[in-house]
Amino acid sequence: MFSRCLAGLVLAAVASSAEAGAWTQKKGRAQVIVKAEVMRANDGYDPSGQVVSLPDARVDRAIGVFAEYGVTDRLTLQFKGDWQSGEDAFVDYEGRGPAEVGLIWQAWRDDRAAVSLYAGYALAGEGRNAGYAAPGVGDQDWEVRASVGRSFGEGQDPVGRLLPGRSFAELQVARRMRDGLPDETRADVTIGSRFGKGWLMLGQAFGGITDDDGARWLSIETSVVRDFGSWSVQAGWRQTVTGRETPVSEGPMIAVWRRF
Repeated sequence: MFSRCLAGLVLAAVASSAEAGAWTQKKGRAQVIVKAEVMRANDGYDPSGQVVSLPDARVDRAIGVFAEYGVTDRLTLQFKGDWQSGEDAFVDYEGRGPAEVGLIWQAWRDDRAAVSLYAGYALAGEGRNAGYAAPGVGDQDWEVRASVGRSFGEGQDPVGRLLPGRSFAELQVARRMRDGLPDETRADVTIGSRFGKGWLMLGQAFGGITDDDGARWLSIETSVVRDFGSWSVQAGWRQTVTGRETPVSEGPMIAVWRRF
């Protein structure tokens, strides 16, 4: 099954080194990340946000590709997609997840900070197009996103003195307009610190809420990245910490990065 996942995610144009989305790729540089994860849930959040037992365990597996290519120093082409499989008390499924393509424009940047704007289009697949929805539900999405990031040198400012090594923080806020599913507002936060020789530690939070007083979620992911020249390997764990009408999922992830 996973071999078919990889075969179905070949890209024609893929992406240079960036630690967060606020910083665009330099012209002609690219980075590709191939990521595998297995998320399992025995419980879920009900409409009031209380944790209740699911009728049966829910398992969601995915192999995905995230790729960027620097069209110019201020404009980056981005692609992301995955192949999914899983089961719960009501359905077994396998198929392509949403495939999304978009452009990131560097609105402003200096030596330490960056602001970027993103617009993208996603075509739904046979897998889960939203974590709270049944497989195959949804049609197409449009997303607009604003990102702001700030890097911190080794002890060169008050915040930098609190963080190890070379660090950065980033906030992304997005609005996703959906066909076949409720529209969403999302917010993602990333904090990263480089330490030692070729090590990067990441802490990330992914949150969202749907319109019409529907589903909401907040997940926390921690991971470590090890560089090997133009290659990197990432391993981590993600956990849903609060929500409504969404599973209480947790599980490991592993990824391989390649910079060109």
